[in-house]
Order: sequence, then structure tokens, then C-alpha cells
Amino acid sequence: MKTKVNLKLQDIKEEGQRISPILPEDVKNYLIDIDGTICDDIPNEEPERMASAKLYPDALETINNWFEEGHIITFFTSRLEEHREVTENWLDTHGFKYHGILMEKPRGGNYHWIDNHIVRATRYTGKFTHLTERTSNIQVFEE
Repeated sequence: MKTKVNLKLQDIKEEGQRISPILPEDVKNYLIDIDGTICDDIPNEEPERMASAKLYPDALETINNWFEEGHIITFFTSRLEEHREVTENWLDTHGFKYHGILMEKPRGGNYHWIDNHIVRATRYTGKFTHLTERTSNIQVFEE
């Protein structure tokens, strides 16, 4: 269920010049993997299995709750562009509410995302629950 995002982005200026806007602090921009995170882990080499992938418990309810709370939901998957239709059909059939899908994420994991905006990573370990705060070591650029 793709929905147009109507959020008031905060207009930011730096040294009198506009820079990329940011979301309000209370709105999260969730990028959610599909295979092995919300359903069975289906490799791109077996796309015939994508339409019948088993939904993981609590994924639908948790993600739709985030959507209803006003957060942005984007699925970020390693599935190929040619798998977009089967992917959208599967998400829609199961009732997921989302704003978009980004296809062709690099495969293999061990992601290291570098961005000028805050990036938080949450590793899926088998169950969707409420997110909690935890302290962890991270790599950062030297100042």
C-alpha cells in the first residue's frame, strides 16, 4: 500500500545556503530488508519462491504500527528490479503499509553506511519486538 509522504521537512540553512532538509526528530525513516527479515530468506537465484514466502511473526503488525505512528517505511532489498512486481504483490497481499521499495541493495551483509545524517542500525535477530535503547561500540571518523 504505497502512500505519498506528506511530511513537513525542516528547512535547514548553513552559512546562508540551503542544504538537504531533514525529518522532524520524532519521525523515523525505516529502511527494512525483506528476505530473512520479514519473511523466508529467498535468494535472487530462486525468484519462483518469492510469491509464496512465509511471513515472519509480528513483522506485519510492527511495521504497520510504525506506519500508523507516522514513520516512513521503505523496504530496502537485494532483490533485483525484475523482482519488483512479485515483491510489491507479496507485500500488498499480506497487507503491509509502506511508502516505497528500493531494489538492488548490495548483497552479502557487513554493511557500513556513511551519511551526513544520523544512521541507526538495528539487526533483526529472529523476532519483531519493541525497540529498546542499548549502548554499543561503533566506528566513527576521527575528529
